[in-house]
Amino acid sequence: MLNCNGFSLDLSRPRVMGILNVTPDSFSDGGRFFDPGAAREQALRMEEEGAAVIDVGGESTRPGAPEVPLEEELRRVVPIVESLRSILKVPISVDTSKPEVMRRAVAAGAGLVNDVNALRADGAVETVAELDVPVCLMHMQGTPRTMQHSPRYNDVVAEVKAFFEERMAACRQAGIAEERLLLDPGFGFGKTLEHNLALLRDLEKFTDLGRPLLVGISRKSMIGAITGRETGERLPGSLAAAVMAVERGARLVRVHDVAATVDALEVAWAVMDKGKGSSKNSGCPSGTGKSRHFQSRK
Repeated sequence: MLNCNGFSLDLSRPRVMGILNVTPDSFSDGGRFFDPGAAREQALRMEEEGAAVIDVGGESTRPGAPEVPLEEELRRVVPIVESLRSILKVPISVDTSKPEVMRRAVAAGAGLVNDVNALRADGAVETVAELDVPVCLMHMQGTPRTMQHSPRYNDVVAEVKAFFEERMAACRQAGIAEERLLLDPGFGFGKTLEHNLALLRDLEKFTDLGRPLLVGISRKSMIGAITGRETGERLPGSLAAAVMAVERGARLVRVHDVAATVDALEVAWAVMDKGKGSSKNSGCPSGTGKSRHFQSRK
């Protein structure tokens, strides 16, 4: 159970993280939720559909995306977090690599930091140590501007695992308890299709690190490369990848399509749980918003 700034997040079974991009240029839904009213409506909709966490991001990390200035990212993120804190019954995550955005978002009510840069920015690891909230460390080769310029690995699984071990050690040294860490292999962040497939195939190897795994594959280019589908047509492929991820140990799946993914994970967990109990008594989220019963304020 993670304490997310007054909210509890139970990762004893797979959960869904709903993506809320308050940006004009994200790869899948850029601009749809840039308006604060639309963003609030989408957050409530995803919570009702069964999202256990709402992940708010104010800077696109798609390949080649330009960097957003600090003040602009703060302007996009902080008011939305403030407005959601009073209406949501699930934790809010902030998707950022900037220490000041982390600090201001947590002060506004965010309960989890989701950092694609794994706290490598100056002051980031110290900031999270002070904030005392969980953090997701993601692997990325390069930066969003350069990450898809010929990424190379000798052994992508071994190298990503070694990266996690190094970042976990840095967090411990800074005073961040290991119990506060989540790990994300970073599908599509400095990886070719072959690298992504290897990571998904061998995802279970990362469970040896003893921390919950977050996976974000929803609508990504790897799904398009396999299926030939455009971004808005990638739901079936995204669902298949989500199910395979939880079968291999993922405990948090970051997605655009919450209701469909919740249903897919209900079925996967019913099989994985080996008949120990139905979704009705095992705490499985449902598309009717029943996940609210399992992530509550402390």
